[in-house]
Formats: sequence, C-alpha cells, structure tokens
Amino acid sequence: MIAVLINEAKFEYDIHSLVKAFYPSHEVKVILKGAQEISEAELQFEVVYGAGEFSLAEGADVLMREPVCENPTRIDEKNAVKRLVYKALSRKLGKTLAWGDLTGIRPTKIPRKMLDEGKGEGEILSYMKDTYLIGDEKADLALDIAKREREILKPLREKGYSIYIGIPFCPTTCLYCSFTSNPIAMWRDRVDDYLKSLAREIEFTAEARKGQIIDTLYIGGGTPTTLSASELDRLLSFIEQKLDLSNLLEYTVEAGRADSITKDKLQVLFNHKVTRISVNPQTMNQKTLDLIGRRHTVEDVVRAFNDAREAGFTNINTDIILGLPGEGVTEVTHTIDELVKLGPDSLTVHSLAIKRGSRLYEWIIENGYATMVNTDETMKIAMDGASRLNMKPYYLYRQKNMAGNFENTGYAREGCFGIYNILIMEELEPIVAMGPGSVSKVITREGKLVRSDNVKDIAEYINRIDEMITRKKDLFALE
Repeated sequence: MIAVLINEAKFEYDIHSLVKAFYPSHEVKVILKGAQEISEAELQFEVVYGAGEFSLAEGADVLMREPVCENPTRIDEKNAVKRLVYKALSRKLGKTLAWGDLTGIRPTKIPRKMLDEGKGEGEILSYMKDTYLIGDEKADLALDIAKREREILKPLREKGYSIYIGIPFCPTTCLYCSFTSNPIAMWRDRVDDYLKSLAREIEFTAEARKGQIIDTLYIGGGTPTTLSASELDRLLSFIEQKLDLSNLLEYTVEAGRADSITKDKLQVLFNHKVTRISVNPQTMNQKTLDLIGRRHTVEDVVRAFNDAREAGFTNINTDIILGLPGEGVTEVTHTIDELVKLGPDSLTVHSLAIKRGSRLYEWIIENGYATMVNTDETMKIAMDGASRLNMKPYYLYRQKNMAGNFENTGYAREGCFGIYNILIMEELEPIVAMGPGSVSKVITREGKLVRSDNVKDIAEYINRIDEMITRKKDLFALE
C-alpha cells in the first residue's frame, strides 16, 4: 500500500488518481494526517498545503515544491497540487504520463470550450501543456477531436434530446465487466416483466416530452441481442408506436457479442430502420476470448459481421480492448490485422479499466497486475489500423484505473461518426435514459447539469418502476 498524508481535507480524488497512475499495481490511500495509523504502508508521502506553495515529501526528504499564484481560486490550488504530485513522482520514478496530471474523464471539453470562446489553436495547446503538463501528442489529439466534434454536432436541433434504452442481459458476464448486465439464462422467465416495465418508462417519456425532437436513439446494455428476435421486434415496434422517430439523426443498437447475433435478429433491426450497430469482438485472439469469458469464437465474430453486412447495414462499429490479460504487441497486431480484413465503418479502442466490481479485480489479486499491458506501441498499432481503414478520431474519454493511463478513442469513416457517443461525453443536451442502472441528464433553467439514476438491480427496477418514473418527472421539472 502507498499512503499519502495531507494536512487539509481537499483534492483527495485528484491526488489518489495521480499516485495510482504512477503506481497502478499498488493500493493507494489518501489520508488526513493524524486520522489513522498507517504503519502497514509500503511507501509514504506527505502533501503539505502551505501559504504560497505546496510541497511533497517522502519521509524527511522534500521531493518537490510548487508555487501557487497570488489570490488563488480553488481551481488554481487544485491545479498546483496536481502539478506538484505529478512533477515529484515523475522525477522520482523517471517516467512521464501521456496525459500529464490531467485526471478528468473528458479531456476534449477543455479545447472545445476554448474554441467556443474564440481562442486560437496555439493558445489552446499552450494552455493544456502548461496547466496539465500534457504531452504534445495527446494535446494535439484532444484539439483535433474537439474541432471534429463541433462539426459533427452542427446538425443538432435547438431543444433536441437523446434517448438511451438499456437491455441489462448478456450471454455471460465478461471478466472485466462492471456494467449492469446479468446472464440471460438466469432472467429468461422475467424478460417479459422487464419489457413491460421498460414500456412504461418509454410511454411516460413520450408523453412528458411530446413535441420535442429526438436527435439520437441508442439501445445498449448489457447486450440487446440477448433478446429473441420476437422480443426485439416487440420492443422496437413499441418504441416506434410511442415516440416520433421521424427526425432521428442516428439510431444505434449495440448488437454486441457474436454469440447473441443471428440473421433473424439482424433482419428485425434492419426492418426497423436501425442505422448503426456494433459487433464487438474485444479481441481476435481465441485464447484471450476464452480467458475473459466471451464464450464465442473468432469465427463467430467474422460470421456475425458478414451477416450484418448481408442484412444491409452500412455503418458497423467494432470495439476492442487494449491491455487484456496476456496481450501485447503480437496479439494486438493480430486483432487489428483481422479487423482491417473485415472493414468496419468505425472502431472504438478501449484501454482496459480495472473496476472493483468486476471479476478481473479478483483475478489480478491472484495473477498479478503485470499481465495487463498497454503501451504507447499498442495504442499506436490501433491508431494505425484505424488509419488503414480511412478512419479519423472523433470522440475520446478516460476512466479511472486504465491500463497504461491512456484513453478510449472512437475512430470512424466520414459520415459514420457516432453522434450519441459524443453527446454522452460532452453533455451538451438532455439524455433520457431508461432501464436499470441508467442515468438521465438534463440542463436546468439555470444552465446546470443535473442527473437522475435508476436503480441497478433488475428486480428492484421492475418492482419500483413507479418510483423511476417519478424520478424522471421531478428531473424534467427542472428544465
């Protein structure tokens, strides 16, 4: 364990995130000095908030001091503390982080906001490098994506909104997963109850937002195609009956896992005018698929993708994860080469994020963190693969405890950009989310973003659907 003592209770999250980025295989605790015993710590640092400067010490040795500007705001202080921790650990360990001391999950919001304010590109890049110590490559990437996002979102309508509908079932639960998903075999006899509850949320939303334009509709999960073809048809038919989809800019269904995709389900999606689907292998290495519990073969992925093309889909996304157990340059190169052969229209590259709620967290305790490797080289292999497919990066976000402290990046061909993916990250319009574990977001009359979540447990969601609807009613009243 690494313990970081602080003499004031503030900026704990940022300190924890940075120290964890430098010491990914260690448990990190940020503790108010004197609050508890820390004799079990393998390594101990102390951050001292002082007048005019902050310092970081290891034992009696001061590793670094960082001055604070005159009359600092809380943001000024936070940025100074982050620079202090980053510079001290970077010097101690002889390493840098591609994103510098940036701990936020939406790096592109910084350059996009500055572009909206009329700032020049040179000024934006200098600010990002000076304030957050970001390297040239990531600063350029964030600015490039911010510019592209602004162009992609131009068709959005005033007072438009987007819808997310969650299907919380999967064939099995993957090793790394902490999302709201449950093995379909355990819930097959309650799918009907679930769809009835979901229908009530859809019906309420249709009435409460009557006359408003829906920009995008995204059905995710879980794995939506764990539903049978008839259940999918029932759901999509009800959506069409209750919601006005005539102005949709994008209609996405995450078909997801190859072991849930069949020709009849793809035909249902195509018949209902779904414009964008995902066929997500995560890796094209069979050994890894077996390890992470995907329960399908590489051949199944190829078959599902080709079936989707034959069904008529012209905008197919594939997801991959870098940093999966045992995967390095050879395995990532193989995955990219196989995907280039398939020719998807967009590619989402995830850096593995280790969640406490996943079985992967327990697996790491038994097998060690070193088996999860993500490097600049593997990230570049994926980026080069996207370039070979004539794709450009169009959205980006980061998560806590990501392998290599990198990022998730979406690449797409021109005209195949996922609008919803940008909206969920940049929080530019209301998103009404339905299903267990989903989070709705609206912008209040005062311009503040407010969230309302549904309960995560499926049975609780079904039993408390009236409460979920009331939560939405209260949320919508703030707009």
